[in-house]
Amino acid sequence: MPKFYARRRLSILGALTALIASVAVLNGPTASAALPTPVSAATARTYLASLTVATENRTGYSRDLFPTWITISGTCNTREYILKRDGSNVVTNSACTATSGSWYSPYDGATWTAASDLDIDHLVPLAEAWDSGAGAWTTAQRQAFANDVTRPQLIAVTDNVNQSKSDQDPATWMPSVTSYRCTYVRAWVQVKYYYDLSVDSAEKSALTSYLANC
Repeated sequence: MPKFYARRRLSILGALTALIASVAVLNGPTASAALPTPVSAATARTYLASLTVATENRTGYSRDLFPTWITISGTCNTREYILKRDGSNVVTNSACTATSGSWYSPYDGATWTAASDLDIDHLVPLAEAWDSGAGAWTTAQRQAFANDVTRPQLIAVTDNVNQSKSDQDPATWMPSVTSYRCTYVRAWVQVKYYYDLSVDSAEKSALTSYLANC
């Protein structure tokens, strides 16, 4: 599984004249979320085929059982780390709070210039993880999952979009930006596979359908 971060960049060649050649390099569209690159669609299909299919069970779930946010680097906690990673021209103060920058939300295509407009989405929601196996984990394991900056599990997105998604899986919710859906399901399957989480039948059917078009 890849353990590196990839930032998508778009290079735009300016108009060439006899006298001037210019090149403008942009972070597309204004800033681009740097979700760690998920596995390929072919690998995701292989992973999906190996996942256990089981009925979900939310008995005993509480978000407090997944401690967030923890210190990741220096004074930066998980939220602050992802905001810095996913934004463009992000300026932070001594407490690692983002004071300015630009963030592009790949779920809905919106660009924001205030960190308060962003939530850090758990791509596989905490409740979904609980439903599919995390209920048997230790608190330390759940904390690691909730703050995983290595797998494609955390991403800065428009706050109300994240709230609308809530704890839904791909059978009932997908990003409105259709071009991002392949990335989303590849990431979803990779996280579920890495953490040995199950899928329910509707979730597997939806993932299979989306991956077939990747």
